[in-house]
Amino acid sequence: MNLFKSKTGTATEPQPDRELEQVLVNFRQSVRAWSEAELNRPRAVRVTAHSTWRPMLAWALGLVVVSGGVSGGIYDHHRIMVERQQAAARLAHERQLAEQQKAQETDENLLANVDTDISRSVPAAMEPLAQLMDDDGAN
Repeated sequence: MNLFKSKTGTATEPQPDRELEQVLVNFRQSVRAWSEAELNRPRAVRVTAHSTWRPMLAWALGLVVVSGGVSGGIYDHHRIMVERQQAAARLAHERQLAEQQKAQETDENLLANVDTDISRSVPAAMEPLAQLMDDDGAN
């Protein structure tokens, strides 16, 4: 067997040793024998009894975690909405009280103005005497 040939087909280097060829043939045969033995050897099949429920358990726990996260978000949103409604009701109540107080103060001021405008210091029957008294005090 020629390992190296030139373009013309003549051997440029000598053939390998017969001994080297025999070593390679023996190595090739031993590799093939080992491969045949590995392919034909009996294999132990490992069957796990819990292989069917582990994936289901993983999915169940995953669903629990996801549903817990979603329900926590929903609860938090609901809590915030309730707090906003309570704050709005509190503000409305405070505004209503302020309007009532303002209306009451306005009513009291109006009644005081009406009272001062209508009221007299002297009864109507005594009015002429009161005018005489004012005239005397001015002199």
